[in-house]
Amino acid sequence: MGGLILRIAAAVICVIAAVWLALWYFIPAPPHEITIAAGVEGSATEHIAARYSERLARHHVKVNVRLTKGSLDTVRLLRDQNSGVDTGFALGGVSNGTESPELVSLGRVANSPIWIFYRSPEPMNGLSQLKGKRVSMSPASRRTDAGILAAYGANEQNTAFQTLNAPTASKALLNGEVDAIFISQEVSTPNVQALLRDPAVRLMNVAQAEALTQLFPSLNQLTLAQGVIDLEKNIPPNDVNLIALPLVFLARGNLHPEMIYLLAQTMKEEHGRGGIFRRAGEFPTQTDPEFPMAEEAVDYYRNGPSFLQRYLPFWMINYAKRVAAILVTAIAVIIPLFTYGPKLYDWLLQTQLKRLYRRLRVVEDRMLGDLTAPQVAALQGDVDSISRAARILPLRHSDLFFPLIMHIDLVRARLASRSMAAHGERAA
Repeated sequence: MGGLILRIAAAVICVIAAVWLALWYFIPAPPHEITIAAGVEGSATEHIAARYSERLARHHVKVNVRLTKGSLDTVRLLRDQNSGVDTGFALGGVSNGTESPELVSLGRVANSPIWIFYRSPEPMNGLSQLKGKRVSMSPASRRTDAGILAAYGANEQNTAFQTLNAPTASKALLNGEVDAIFISQEVSTPNVQALLRDPAVRLMNVAQAEALTQLFPSLNQLTLAQGVIDLEKNIPPNDVNLIALPLVFLARGNLHPEMIYLLAQTMKEEHGRGGIFRRAGEFPTQTDPEFPMAEEAVDYYRNGPSFLQRYLPFWMINYAKRVAAILVTAIAVIIPLFTYGPKLYDWLLQTQLKRLYRRLRVVEDRMLGDLTAPQVAALQGDVDSISRAARILPLRHSDLFFPLIMHIDLVRARLASRSMAAHGERAA
């Protein structure tokens, strides 16, 4: 019986160890460092990534900001398991869930306006007038910019295209090195603010913006309201139609769920307020027509922070989940033990009794034959062994103990008679 108890104890220890290893595997600790692909230098996404970094630092998460050549490069790095990039910003239309099944969306965070600034004595009536000019396009949205210009007949054969980042393109425009620039930056960036206030620079009013959104499904239409930049100086002097690309925040599908929750919280704090081009609560979105949404992000947007997120710091949440899982497992094991423990104990006790009675029966069967003195002595040793084994029964089971001892004594008495007879035969 002692060996059986040891085996049961070993099995319990193995189960506990297996549960702990399973929890360690299925509830791994979240990373304390992530890398965000932030697009080209000087872009709106670089500034957003910097603000994310400040917010995540409050939760003791280090953010590495990695610049890329644009949205296509960001998607390529996210799909490369060896790139070290965990998340990144991309413009709408560069990829989708079919082309990049490894990626999930945490929602669209903004409409990134395509600012078209130009220098001209007279206002331009439309994009067709850029044909034959020197035009700089944004690295982040070059493919879209070139497609729009191509729709108006402007291409590399008849128009001088350049690809410059926003600060460099602005300087080139002010220095007369280019005639028009396409840049993608937030309206609040100093670069865009300076260009909007510069009397030598004009902002293109995309009169056919609605038509472009129908021809290019990834585009959205925005309106820069009259005076919204500066009411006193009435900048801009009229409503201006703009085109924009949705900006989406992507992550690898295997990113830790707790990190996705934390990023969703960061995104809601950063983009949830109202402002120019967005209503309060419009971003981040709970849907994405191009990529599947991360379930954890959708849950956070709909239901807010979980109970643990409200009361525990980020680094403690995972440990709390493990402890809760272990407690649930322990309860699931302990309750059945309380229910079936007594039955198991009775079964073990009866099994031990049956084993002892079988051994006693073997002794009795062997007593039916002719025995020599050494054989009788050996059987007496077996009976003594059975008697010692019987004495491990607890006192509260005396009703089982005394009948067994009585039977053992009967067999011992019979063996004593056989022993005396065997010695008598030897003496004769």
